[in-house]
Amino acid sequence: MKQISTFGSSSYRISDLQLLRNSDDDAVIARLLAHCPIMLLDADEAIAESNRARLYILLRGALWVASDTRSGMADGTISKILPGESVGEQSVLDEEANLSTTTALEESEVLVVEADIVWQLIDESNVLARNLLRLLSFRIRAANAQLRRRQKLGEFYRQLSMIDGLTGLYNRAWLNDLLPTMVATAHGSNAPLALIMIDLDHFKKFNDAHGHLAGDEALRAAAQVLSGALRPTDFAVRYGGEEMMVLLPDTSDKVAAAVAERLCERMRQAKVFTDMRLPLPHITASLGVSVLRPQQNEHDLIATADAALYRAKELGRNQVAA
Repeated sequence: MKQISTFGSSSYRISDLQLLRNSDDDAVIARLLAHCPIMLLDADEAIAESNRARLYILLRGALWVASDTRSGMADGTISKILPGESVGEQSVLDEEANLSTTTALEESEVLVVEADIVWQLIDESNVLARNLLRLLSFRIRAANAQLRRRQKLGEFYRQLSMIDGLTGLYNRAWLNDLLPTMVATAHGSNAPLALIMIDLDHFKKFNDAHGHLAGDEALRAAAQVLSGALRPTDFAVRYGGEEMMVLLPDTSDKVAAAVAERLCERMRQAKVFTDMRLPLPHITASLGVSVLRPQQNEHDLIATADAALYRAKELGRNQVAA
């Protein structure tokens, strides 16, 4: 980066500079900018780092700015600067060195305005203050809009990470995140909370007989049974492998047992292959029911349902135990 002239000796006009447009007194501005250097940057050349706060106004060419993530106005993204636009305003206002990385996309000419000159312009001509407030207001709105988009995107991906890709049910991560809260809420409000543990019967044999693709279809069919039979306030989870789980807030043990019996029957009726030219295997499930007891935590609740599930298996599978 080398100096090629000053603003006063160049052909550039004050109207070329966005921050100084519509001034009522160009003479004052011209006097203050007269000795400010114009620097030439080659393509891909970066503006040299400085310990002093400076305002850079692009006169010709194009720049890109990788914003400093420590800045309250920045988010680490890249912005393109076109002729008339500027960079470094916040560093001047903060009286801190500009921590952004600014590089020329092509051969460019940049007007360098030291911080003390900027403050003199603000004192002697209100046009810079007006335009600067307008510019910073726009950047704040843009940064807030981008932050909201990123928050929504982050929430979308967070929710996506809580869903099992094969079945569409909630996954173990969701369970680990939400079940402790549900248990605490149930204890705090003295409301019942029921849990049904579900295991598809002889699933390894099913896979061996029909193949893993059919096994995947069976898991999806079982998940559809759960999703189609539950209330909007209930939750279905793929606990792991062929094990699934249903959480029933505000549900007594009798109601939970009835729900489990309904799920067991619907599992028997579920179709794995919709193509009737293929043999139609059926899936069955063993189900264990538990209801949250005083002093129990989420681990105790799951363990109780798991014990009931094994009782259902010992009794011959394809049934419910509590």
